[in-house]
Amino acid sequence: MNITVVGLGYVGLVTAACLAELGHTVQGIDTDPKRVEMLREGQMPIYEPGLRELVTKNNMEGRLTFTDKYNEDVEHSLLVFLAVGTPTGDDGAPDISAVYKSLDSIIPFVKSYKVFILKSTVPVGTNNEIKKYLSKKLKTDFDVASNPEFLKEGTAVQDFMKPDRIVIGTESVKVAEIMKDLYSHFMRNNHPILIMDPVSAELVKYASNLMLALKVSFINELAILCDVIGADIRRVREGITHDPRIGSQFLYPSIGFGGSCLPKDVKALEYCSKETSAGLLIPETILNVNERQFKWFTDKIKTHYNSLKDKTFAVWGVSFKAGTDDIRESPGIKVVEELAKQGAKLRLYDPIALKNARKYFYETPYKDKITYTSSEMESVKGSDALIVCTEWLQFRSPDFEKLGSELKDKIIFDGRNLYDPEKLKLYGLAHVGVGITTIKAKAKVNS
Repeated sequence: MNITVVGLGYVGLVTAACLAELGHTVQGIDTDPKRVEMLREGQMPIYEPGLRELVTKNNMEGRLTFTDKYNEDVEHSLLVFLAVGTPTGDDGAPDISAVYKSLDSIIPFVKSYKVFILKSTVPVGTNNEIKKYLSKKLKTDFDVASNPEFLKEGTAVQDFMKPDRIVIGTESVKVAEIMKDLYSHFMRNNHPILIMDPVSAELVKYASNLMLALKVSFINELAILCDVIGADIRRVREGITHDPRIGSQFLYPSIGFGGSCLPKDVKALEYCSKETSAGLLIPETILNVNERQFKWFTDKIKTHYNSLKDKTFAVWGVSFKAGTDDIRESPGIKVVEELAKQGAKLRLYDPIALKNARKYFYETPYKDKITYTSSEMESVKGSDALIVCTEWLQFRSPDFEKLGSELKDKIIFDGRNLYDPEKLKLYGLAHVGVGITTIKAKAKVNS
C-alpha cells in the first residue's frame, strides 16, 4: 500500500519507519529541510532505540523516502497520515493549526479518493471538524479516520510492532476494511483492532494517558503520606500491587511524570472539561499533585541543608525517563532549576540528554551554575551530595565505595528509589528517598 506520512517528529517518524518495515511504500514529508537532510543521511533527529536501523534499512531498500516539499507523489498514496505537532497552549487547549496547514498544503495535489488519518493527538471532535473543512476544499471523495498512537518513548518501535491494541475511529465500513488491511500483520498475531466511532477513538487516547497519570500521582500521594507517618512506600506498594485488580505498572514513587504526552494530554482533558462544562475533578487534581511532587522533593533537600548557597550537587539524569533524550516537562530539569534558584551549583550527567539540557539551560539565568560532565563519577567529584532524577539502568549499581569516598556529605537524594538504604549504610552513605524515611528531612507539603 502507498502511504504518505506528514510530520517526521517522534510519532510520524516511528509510524513511517514501522509501516515501511511492514512492506508498505511510505513517503515522509516534513517542512524542516535540515530534518529531512539528516534522515536522508541516516542521522536521527530524535533518540529512540531501534529506529535508526529501521529507517536506514527501509530507506536503502526503497520503501521509505523523505522530502521537505509537498508534491505530486501524494496522489499515489491512498492513505495520508497526519502526525504533526499539536502543542498545548497556556489555557491547556491543543493547538491544531499545524493540522490545517498540512491539509492546505496537500489539497492541491489530491486528484482522487484519499483517507486522511489523524495520528496526532487532537481534541475530541476534531475528526468531524476536519470532515467539514475538507468537504469545502476538496472536489474528490475522501474519508477521515482517527488512529491514535500509544507509543512510549524508549520502546516506541516495539510498541508499534507489538501493540496492545489498535484503535480506529470511523463510521465508514470501507475505511474500516482499508485500515484492517493496513494492519493485517497485527491481526494475524492476535493484536486486537478496535473499530469505533471517531469521538470515542479520540477520547480513548486522552483517557488512557489520564489513567496512567493518575496511577503515578496516586503512588506519589501515598509516598508523601508514608514520609509523614513513617511507613515505607516500598512495602506499601508491594502490598497493594499483588492485588490483580490494581497491578503494578506505573505505580512507582518518583519526583513526578513528564514528557510530551502525559502532561499535555491531562491539560487538554482539563480544558475539554471546562469547555463542555463536564465538571471533571480528576484532571486538575492530577496536575496539582504532579506539580507539587518535584517541589516536595526539593524541599526535602533544602530542609536537610537549611541553605543551599555554596552547595554543589551531582545530578544523575535529566531526561523525563530512561530510554529517551526528551527533557520536555522533565521533573529532573525542574529539580535542577529549583535548586539553582536557591543558589546551588549543579554537576549534571545523563547518558544521552545532556545536549538537550545544555540547549535548554543556555536560555535561562542559571546557566553559569550548571556544569555538564562526561560520566556519573565525574559528576560527583567535588559534590556535596548526589541527586538521582532518572532511572537509567546504569545508575542502579554504581561503585558505592567510590561514591562514599567522593561525596563530601555522603548522602544520596534518591528521586526514583533506586537504592536500598540498608545497603548504602555499608558504604557510609545516607539515603533520602520518596516515601522512605531513613533520614528525617521532612518537607512542607504545599497545598
